[in-house]
Amino acid sequence: MADKIHADQAPEPVGAYPHARKVGNLLFLSGVGPRKKGTSVIPGVTLDGYGNVVSYDIEQQCHSVFQNVRLVLEASGSRWENLVDVTVFLINIKKDFPVFNKIYAEYFKDNQPCRTTVEVNALPTPIAIELKCIATIGDQ
Repeated sequence: MADKIHADQAPEPVGAYPHARKVGNLLFLSGVGPRKKGTSVIPGVTLDGYGNVVSYDIEQQCHSVFQNVRLVLEASGSRWENLVDVTVFLINIKKDFPVFNKIYAEYFKDNQPCRTTVEVNALPTPIAIELKCIATIGDQ
């Protein structure tokens, strides 16, 4: 049976799912975006009066999404260094990949999990990046 995790410090999920689930010594994170807890604010995003994205700053979103992943990991009894697999969803890989890849290298210079990066047409909220992660629990 998998334990459901709710990370009190992380942004609320946008649907009926937990932040993470523990299965054995593995931790599976649901998709994590850059939103801020308790609000619909997305760092670096400017919306028009109709809720359409006018502009976004991928650098701000990267830092925020990495912080949110860290919050879920810590609430789940894991840590950044235990990440073993990261799937990255970008809405504009051609434009955003160079900036994302540079920031990613800063955060993962010591721990280097497996990684897949794909472009998607859209994400559920007006975000430009989302991460799906797998980590170990404990000092694995």
